[in-house]
Amino acid sequence: MKDILKYLTTFKFWKELVIMTLGMMIAAGAVYYFMLPGKLVLGSITGLSIVVSNLFALAGIPVKVSVVVTIINAILLLLAWLLIGKEFGAKTVYTALILGPLLELWEKILPYEKLMEPGMNSVMGEPLLDLICFVLVVSISQTILFSINASTGGLDILAKIVNKYLHFDIGVSVTVAGAVICCTAFAIHPFRLVVTGLVGTWMNGLTLDYFTASLNKRKRVCIISKDYEEIRSYIVEKLNRGCSLYEVKGGYSGDVNVEVQALLTQEEFSSLMNVIRNKNIQAFITAGNVSEVYGLWNRKKNRNRSRLD
Repeated sequence: MKDILKYLTTFKFWKELVIMTLGMMIAAGAVYYFMLPGKLVLGSITGLSIVVSNLFALAGIPVKVSVVVTIINAILLLLAWLLIGKEFGAKTVYTALILGPLLELWEKILPYEKLMEPGMNSVMGEPLLDLICFVLVVSISQTILFSINASTGGLDILAKIVNKYLHFDIGVSVTVAGAVICCTAFAIHPFRLVVTGLVGTWMNGLTLDYFTASLNKRKRVCIISKDYEEIRSYIVEKLNRGCSLYEVKGGYSGDVNVEVQALLTQEEFSSLMNVIRNKNIQAFITAGNVSEVYGLWNRKKNRNRSRLD
């Protein structure tokens, strides 16, 4: 209990609480302004609940959709707690609880009816445009929440489980989980609507992967120079990053040199390049983008880090 109370007073807790709330406001906006008026059929827990409710009705057992939604979400939240972790589970409980109130908040701020022109049955007026706008906006929300080990709940919990245990990219995980749920809609929805939902789910996965890769992008830098010690010192002492040193032999000249390899953020890479240029260090440099980093690499910036020399 003391540990929990201590955590509740930390800057990290309040920062992530604000981020989760803003992320869910974006998600709620996507649902309210594009999914609801456009009547989009995408892979979602709500869609699955409608299918399950209809199947029970066919069997002569009437069950409300809201009851099915509650049961499925409760099961998924339990799975999130057990299979992914307490932190992810607790954050997802919070995001799931505030989705409904945030939908009502958007309705009070700006009802979507005011954005619809006469004769239009949705905000954009075209199902494809509604779908594209929904995917873009909700993918931004998912990217923000996944980056702090949280989610919008529902489908995202299944995607996170797939991501953790099958090691798929998070976008692929969303596509797989959404496609499976979407296919269940063939039981009650027209073929055209279900195919539209599958296309939307696929677009969601691609967009999410793009945003996630952009957010997590790092530079893998390889530098060959006789002044390698000065470069190593700047990376370790100024940028507070680790690096590796390799002895290399030139295939053309036969000269033996040292190659410095490091993984840097874009800002850190720019700082290093400025130092190399300003000090006129002779070096051969290659750099490539890395979208995912695992292990002990520190994602946080060092607050006491020195700026450009």
